[in-house]
Amino acid sequence: MDKLRIRGGNQLKGEVLISGAKNAALPELCAALLTSERVTLRNVPRLQDVSTMLKLIRNMGVQVEQGEEGVVVLCAAEPLTAEAPYELVKTMRASVLALGPLLSRFGHAKVSLPGGCAIGSRPVDQHLKGLALMGAEIAVEHGYMLASLRSGLSRLQGARITTDMVTVTGTENFMMAAALAQGETILENAAQEPEISDLADMLIAMGAQIEGQGSSRIRIHGVEALHGCTHQVVADRIEAGTFLCAVAATGGDVVLRHGRADHLDAVIEKLQAAGATVMAVDGGIRVQSSGRLKAQNFRTTEYPGFPTDMQAQFMALNSISHGASKVTETIFENRFMHVNELVRLGAQIQIEGKVSLVEGVAKLSGATVMATDLRASASLVIAGLVAEGETTVDRIYHLDRGYDQMETKLRALGADIERTR
Repeated sequence: MDKLRIRGGNQLKGEVLISGAKNAALPELCAALLTSERVTLRNVPRLQDVSTMLKLIRNMGVQVEQGEEGVVVLCAAEPLTAEAPYELVKTMRASVLALGPLLSRFGHAKVSLPGGCAIGSRPVDQHLKGLALMGAEIAVEHGYMLASLRSGLSRLQGARITTDMVTVTGTENFMMAAALAQGETILENAAQEPEISDLADMLIAMGAQIEGQGSSRIRIHGVEALHGCTHQVVADRIEAGTFLCAVAATGGDVVLRHGRADHLDAVIEKLQAAGATVMAVDGGIRVQSSGRLKAQNFRTTEYPGFPTDMQAQFMALNSISHGASKVTETIFENRFMHVNELVRLGAQIQIEGKVSLVEGVAKLSGATVMATDLRASASLVIAGLVAEGETTVDRIYHLDRGYDQMETKLRALGADIERTR
């Protein structure tokens, strides 16, 4: 099993290319199921979750061609098998994104209940309720979601869907399903993440009629058919935010090519308050930092608030900053599993329910730590970059699910980091 060995203390300097967003690429691969024509995606990141999704849609009968530099060409011409089996999706919760497109195009689907990171309950009940409002009959049997159209329907029907909570994958599923539904669908309490807008841009390029993406109310008017398109996956704001925190923690001067400052307002605001210099530059973001920063309180919430996917990385920064801070997690109930591992490196952190109290220390000390989920992995890498001595991060298969060659990019910036077994 792969590990990362890190010798801390080096500043990061230079340029790093931010890859395409995992959380945009995965639904966009599923969106190719909505047409029999060729779909070309550019800037697709090389990640384990992407490989798993490509295996899944290949298993359905989709033709997949992978070129150089992140180009993937897909053709979901019939016949296809509208099924996502457990053995292919057990490690990836994004498999639920196949449900809406399959049901909308073929009128039926069999999709395994998904797996993924152990960071708390991420139920699919909102997906099922919304699709039921559009005319689907869905039963959960033997670990599978079995979906079909209600008797007498030939297509899904437009509906007004108001979710009980903001759900990113739910919004994406409904948007894809509604693109081919009969009539108009209105999504209330919709997720507003940049990945939602990016998927909408792709669907519009395929002929969908969508407006309001990026707001809490999205309107989709269904069309008879969609066609192929070429689309570039938006840059990964969480990868960019992770590198921002890494430079802020270690010191240095780095330009993040393709990074979008306008997608990271909440994170950049906290970094600037901490004492780092972060600015939008032509084609990316520049971050500069020196010396210990000031610890910052923050609370995770839905976009455009502080992202839960950046909580662990910023906590690692807080752990070596001046002063005390309070980190409140409101999205996932188990997303403090990295705390015990940071403590092994010398961090002073106490958990009180949904709040972590962090007392900044002058230095961390290298140790062997274990990654528990995707973003926890990134926080341990950041901590290892500033710790004295050698840090080994075990179980980095979590990291590979969401970061495209992270150690290679860090090494190019001057980090002493290598992958071992």
